[in-house]
Amino acid sequence: MGGYTYIITNQKRGTLYIGVTSDLERRIYEHQEGLTSGFAWKYGCTRLVWYEDHSDISAAIQREKSLKRWYRQWKIDLIENANPDWRDLYYELW
Repeated sequence: MGGYTYIITNQKRGTLYIGVTSDLERRIYEHQEGLTSGFAWKYGCTRLVWYEDHSDISAAIQREKSLKRWYRQWKIDLIENANPDWRDLYYELW
């Protein structure tokens, strides 16, 4: 079973939340609709700004753990290299 590692935010260069899921569309929808409680909900993180597809869920989990140890600026650089305008990629998944 595959998986995704993703980063959502509340605004450009705002609060960053890193997560992992096997169903990216469903998970981001849950964030956007406020169906999840916790850090992302508390800080209004609903905009999908970066994600990676992994063929194995364990690889996605390992990547999530790795990214959470990164410096904030490295995470911002990762996002801006792929998505310089910080647009919401959720609407581009289809």
